[in-house]
Amino acid sequence: MDRNELELYLNNVLEIGRFRDYCPNGLQVEGRRRVMRLATGVTASLELIDAAIEWEADAILVHHGYFWKNENPAITGMKLGRLRRLLVNDINLFAYHLPLDAHPEFGNNVQLGKRFGWIADGRFGENDMGWSSALPFPVTLESLARHVQNVLGRTPLVIGDPQSEVRRVSWCTGGAQGYFEDAVASGTDVYLSGEISEQTTHIARETGVGYIAAGHHATERYGVQALGEHLAETFELEHQFFDIHNPV
Repeated sequence: MDRNELELYLNNVLEIGRFRDYCPNGLQVEGRRRVMRLATGVTASLELIDAAIEWEADAILVHHGYFWKNENPAITGMKLGRLRRLLVNDINLFAYHLPLDAHPEFGNNVQLGKRFGWIADGRFGENDMGWSSALPFPVTLESLARHVQNVLGRTPLVIGDPQSEVRRVSWCTGGAQGYFEDAVASGTDVYLSGEISEQTTHIARETGVGYIAAGHHATERYGVQALGEHLAETFELEHQFFDIHNPV
């Protein structure tokens, strides 16, 4: 597949013009024109790049790419090492941040909800980034947290009364703890995100709404996989997802 056609398709599908983001969405590093092998991963770390090189990928598609707002623009140190590996090996790097979080089919939020068996019936927050769902039957916060642990394969950090009743859940993947108060205002019983901040604990205690911090990386593994699988099926590309371990 032609690299430029792939970028145009991704930009259109993910509707990147809808978002004011912290980084450029789309092709971030230009490599070879022909793309037949597509590697996907959460973050464009050196470990992911090396895995893609070993697999002989033509392009890498990630959620967390480069050139973030307010970062030092100098190409030195760690940034130089990553870019050098991409450029020397002529590999394209595509990155989609907020557009991949929000997409109704391939997005991180919808894909995470599917893993938990949650069907969204409400949205909240900026650009409707937060998702919410009524549960088919009430559960305790403790049992819900155990379900999250079983699905993601790691123990989440839970704030709240373990025996409190949960009838409605809300979630937003990654570093979305800032949407907690929006989730509370939407009428949820518990909010799940990837990370937690100092003030998050106090919001949970004072509102009585539970909070589950399930891991930034852990909650954002599924959108890029779904998108990569879609591209492979649509354009007959070879696709491989590389889950680079990250405890955060």
